[in-house]
Amino acid sequence: MADAMLEAPEREGPPVRRERWWELVRLAVRGTHQDYTTGPIGRSLVLLAVPMVLETLMESLFALVDVFFVSRLGPDAVATVGLTESMLTLVYTVAMGLSIGLTAVVARRIGEKNPRAAAQAAVQGIVLGLLVAVLIAAAGIALAPQLLALMGASPSVQATGAGYTRVMLGGSGTVLLLFLINAAFRGAGDAMIAMRSLWLANAFNIVLGPCLIFGLGPFPELGVTGAAVGTTIGRGMGVLYQVAQLCRRDGRIRIEREDLRVHAAMLWSLVRLSAVGTFQILIATSSYIGVVRVVSTFGSPVLAGYTIAIRLLFFVLLPSWGLSNAAATMVGQALGAGKPERAERAVRLAGLYNTGILLLVGAAFILCAHPIVALFTRDRAVADQAVLALRIIGAGLPFYAYGMVIHQSFNGAGDTWTPTWLNIGCFWLLEIPLAWFLSRPLGPMGAYLAFPLAESTLTVASAGMFRKGKWKAKRV
Repeated sequence: MADAMLEAPEREGPPVRRERWWELVRLAVRGTHQDYTTGPIGRSLVLLAVPMVLETLMESLFALVDVFFVSRLGPDAVATVGLTESMLTLVYTVAMGLSIGLTAVVARRIGEKNPRAAAQAAVQGIVLGLLVAVLIAAAGIALAPQLLALMGASPSVQATGAGYTRVMLGGSGTVLLLFLINAAFRGAGDAMIAMRSLWLANAFNIVLGPCLIFGLGPFPELGVTGAAVGTTIGRGMGVLYQVAQLCRRDGRIRIEREDLRVHAAMLWSLVRLSAVGTFQILIATSSYIGVVRVVSTFGSPVLAGYTIAIRLLFFVLLPSWGLSNAAATMVGQALGAGKPERAERAVRLAGLYNTGILLLVGAAFILCAHPIVALFTRDRAVADQAVLALRIIGAGLPFYAYGMVIHQSFNGAGDTWTPTWLNIGCFWLLEIPLAWFLSRPLGPMGAYLAFPLAESTLTVASAGMFRKGKWKAKRV
């Protein structure tokens, strides 16, 4: 049945008419060599989105696993993990920014049926990631105690956590390579390999973490530093798996010995795309920090409630990010194949799917806010603010859904400047000032309202730019 659908004519209808959902999901997890520039668009979106969602979920597990085991060591150890994760946010931002450029280039080359050029682009991405990793590692290893002090760590946390911070920042190359090589696989349509590399990395982390923290069996007792060693080894094993897949003879991306050299023009192209992508993500991250700063003026219960609501939001957006990344891959490949109309249809269909998903999530946030929040806090003041924030955010999710897909699709086309300018306008020039002005007469509710208002504006503006169609002519 699956083979029959691979030969089905190109259309954008639902992907389940000739296959059941569970069969399609199983095929997505198992992997398929489908050509995403032909065939049913809906089916292609699901095959790409499912492993991308699971990949994102696996990445979020690293910090949770560390905190779970380290919490047995006391508050100083937990504080070390929290402060170091805050510093690693910069690493994640750079890694995601670099990934935007690499995904766009690889997807375009695969769409052009030029896997050799895609492999060469992957090599340049790895080179770029290693160069950045050396700089971060040098600073992290040499300045770990000072960096913790800069983040406000107490002397006891600095003494306890310096080793953890050194290992995490010193091993940041594994983070960058995981993100970048997975970006190449996603761009090529091998989302299943990207997902499996994170499964493998997490499996090693879950096993090694407690062994190295508590000194189980033959392992040394390293305390909180053991958590960093386990995480870094786990990520390193994920990278080794990625490299092995890059050398497979039957892979979409296959790196040969002659590809292992620097192409200055290609490397510079990646630097330009990735620098803009990194700036784009920094804008979104800093706007969140700006709104949190406004919310913090109303006291700890309000800030705690808003934090719970935002964490819940980030979690439920995982399927939407997977779908948006799938659309971005299809856009890049379709443009490379000279099929801009297929790219446009993929974005529209992914946008409709995403709107349906977030419509349900938003309804759940509005109708079930109290029982959802009760899972995270019993403090009445905190819970009241979390419920209010959750309901306001939930009301805006369906309007935000379509914009998420369009935004990511610009990146897939290699048009990184359009979403960057949109972020500047909607986040820096609208969301942060709006949160401040509305919070004056409305209190915390005014700050909460800034999120759906800014995101809805972003959707409208993104749709307008998308209809102009300049992204179709972008060259990468």
